[in-house]
Amino acid sequence: MGFREAHDTTSHADTEPAVEGAGRAAVLWLACAAQFMVVLDVSVVNVALPSIQSALGFSAAGLQWVVGGYALVFAGFLLLGGRLADVYGRRRVFLWGLALFAASSLVGGLASTPGLLVGMRVVQGLGAAVLAPATLTILTTTFTEGPSRTKALAIWTAVSSAGGAAGNLIGGVLTQSLSWRWILLINVPIGVVSVLAALRLLPTDHTRTQAGKLDLPGAMLATLGVTALVHGVTQAQDHGWSGPTTLTGLAVGVLALAALAVTEVRYAAAPLVPPRLVRMRPIWAGNAVMLLAGACFIPMWYFLSLYMQDVMHYGALATGVAFLPHTLVGIAGARLAPAVMRRTGPRTLIMLAALLAAAGFVWQSRIGANSSYMEGLLGPAIVMSAGMGLLITPITTTVTSGIAAQDAGAASGLMNAARQIGGAVGLAALVTLAATATDATASYRTVFLAIAAVCTAVAALAFALPAPHRPGAAQAPEQ
Repeated sequence: MGFREAHDTTSHADTEPAVEGAGRAAVLWLACAAQFMVVLDVSVVNVALPSIQSALGFSAAGLQWVVGGYALVFAGFLLLGGRLADVYGRRRVFLWGLALFAASSLVGGLASTPGLLVGMRVVQGLGAAVLAPATLTILTTTFTEGPSRTKALAIWTAVSSAGGAAGNLIGGVLTQSLSWRWILLINVPIGVVSVLAALRLLPTDHTRTQAGKLDLPGAMLATLGVTALVHGVTQAQDHGWSGPTTLTGLAVGVLALAALAVTEVRYAAAPLVPPRLVRMRPIWAGNAVMLLAGACFIPMWYFLSLYMQDVMHYGALATGVAFLPHTLVGIAGARLAPAVMRRTGPRTLIMLAALLAAAGFVWQSRIGANSSYMEGLLGPAIVMSAGMGLLITPITTTVTSGIAAQDAGAASGLMNAARQIGGAVGLAALVTLAATATDATASYRTVFLAIAAVCTAVAALAFALPAPHRPGAAQAPEQ
């Protein structure tokens, strides 16, 4: 199905009243604040791990679950979290996610045992899986398709990029100046203010025809499949791709997702991922592009952080500060994306941005053991982060275009899941690849060249995306 056809047959279904005027801007920033919290908590704990281990007596094996518990549950429940907003209402599910996230952050920040902290990180991941798709769903149903939505998505993308990049800096500042506990407790006041704002700003949910028809078998299969797949991939980092735990996780994940596909097509009355969505060209091609993009950019932070601390011998706070150019350039790229899309269209911008990022990673691969910050990090940071900032907005715009209101949550959950799964698979594959190098510097060079190759594949895959119907009729806003 072409882009024009998909747009014409679905966009008219979005007939719910939109928030008007200044209220729309307030809703935008509310969604961005919630998304910032979710993305921030993926990385904010990294620099605090030594302090957490010392304070609570974690074993080396147990400590990884402070990060892994959150990431695993977050990825595993995204498809379910996205569909919840369609079935039970965006306002209601957004509030559920906020309350769950803030409450688990409070208990986790006060935890006195390793088990309680890991447990609360798991609950945080569940809250994040509900909240992240809801923020995107709220935006796509508040802003009508076209210039205003593209601009809103660009801001949402910029804030998401800032959250991921700022995690190391904020974690370092809070841990060094206050305590590791504040990397979790900081979410509580943000969550409370966001709940109060949501009660005031978001319109009351209308009764929906799908209410009470949540596809529970599909939800269980999707959660099991994605969780097992991500767990299997992460196990490859420690046990190799042929290890029993790796193969078991991958096999269970593939079988569960295959069963999900059969269930959704043949048996589900209200599918978790409606087959009509997957058949739409912007959806399947856009999510394939997002999967590869996640495999590039999520591992980038991991390897750059290790390079700065292990090779350049930066401390936690210095590492966070060194990431500032990545953050600022990424935000600038995301804000610039709508203006570029007006001239190029989403597909062309995806190609150009992916190639720009690839050039930055090739440059980054030239690092050496004695490289200075200016020589080894700043220049590549500007190029790769500009590509990253320009890339995500046109992908998000493509995936969310022409989606009926009743499917907005499913589309949002699918896109978020594609990005997280891509990141998990990419990280595990790159860690395995890095282990084959002869020394530390060579391993980083190999990794960054591999990421550049995947970015090039993103540019090639973009040819599968639909082109604008008319030359110059891109879906970008007028500034």
